[in-house]
Amino acid sequence: MDFQLEATKQSIVNRVREYVDRELIPLETAFLQSGLGPLLPVLRGKRVEVKKLGLWGPIYPHEHGGLGLDLITHGLISEALGRCPLAHYVFGCNAPDAGNVELLHEFGSPAQKRRWLVPLVAGEIRSCFGMTEPGNSGANPLMLETSAVLEGESWVLNGRKWFTTGADGSSVCIVMAITDPDRAPRERASMFLVPTDSAGYRLLCNTPVMGNPGTDLFSHGEIAFENCRIPADQLLGPRGSGFRLAQSRLGPGRIHHCMRWLGICERALTMMIERAATRVIDPDGRRLGDSDIVRAWIAESVAEVRAARLLVLHTAWRIGKAGAKAARDDIGIIKFHVAGVLQRVVDRALQVHGGLGMTDYTLLAWFYREERAARIYDGPDEVHKISVAKRLLRNHAG
Repeated sequence: MDFQLEATKQSIVNRVREYVDRELIPLETAFLQSGLGPLLPVLRGKRVEVKKLGLWGPIYPHEHGGLGLDLITHGLISEALGRCPLAHYVFGCNAPDAGNVELLHEFGSPAQKRRWLVPLVAGEIRSCFGMTEPGNSGANPLMLETSAVLEGESWVLNGRKWFTTGADGSSVCIVMAITDPDRAPRERASMFLVPTDSAGYRLLCNTPVMGNPGTDLFSHGEIAFENCRIPADQLLGPRGSGFRLAQSRLGPGRIHHCMRWLGICERALTMMIERAATRVIDPDGRRLGDSDIVRAWIAESVAEVRAARLLVLHTAWRIGKAGAKAARDDIGIIKFHVAGVLQRVVDRALQVHGGLGMTDYTLLAWFYREERAARIYDGPDEVHKISVAKRLLRNHAG
């Protein structure tokens, strides 16, 4: 099995990596010191540059202005972008827009695509995705209370959502709500395109998460739907297909997430090695890298990252060959495995940096805070482990 890219695609990956190194990584110090707000005008200018370079929207379809790259190539680009927290936005493939574009491309009507998909791909608007609810387990997407009732030519939504990433500044929210409570569990929910200027739609607040007050691109909004009325034609996909659409969105999305996490691992590992090679720890000139413990951490991290990378690329290959349903065990495995590798590698890098690692003078503390959630969102690790094991046991028993 060969994951070598053809020359044209490899050139795109290389150019993305070079741009991140040259144009975006130097902006990180200002980002850590002052936050994203003052940098947004600069980043918008970088978006224009990326479009001129022909690198915009790696996975978005050709017909809507993207590059239309396959899953493996986009995964490798996600890895290159993951090394810098500013990069996904600059290249137009930040979450949750990327997943929402996939939904609209596959399930949107022509009118919905014209209204929402075209400006999303162009980076003219932002979107959010409302599924998780404060009163229900986020581990089980079947446990929803937000309702949508058809009244004449309108749907009327009521309920609450939270951890709605990017809600602050979004023009549209893709919402999962119960439309048919008496049907089978996986047929009760539907998805809707809710303009955020709709009467009855309210962004209550941004949830502060581990020291991040919740602003700009990294916010997680809490939303209320209070008799929120939208036209009937804003139903996304068939009625009762919300669960199926959510699963469709999460399959390829996990490739993007996992490769982004591996980009973070690469950055943290590089920082760990540089710190170990240069930090003097006693008057005799011994360095951190002379410690057997630190050497073991470096070796363990390299092995874990390389193995995880091959696992994710294999899963992307499987999805491309057989589809997400056939690869669902692979998808579940990479989710919990790579999330664990990410946490261990960043933690070791932070430990090697000592007190400096706890500060915001490097990216490590930011990675540690922001990415601890990797083991929770898109389903807690424990849920994926149980699901994979249950299917393996069932197949053996059968």
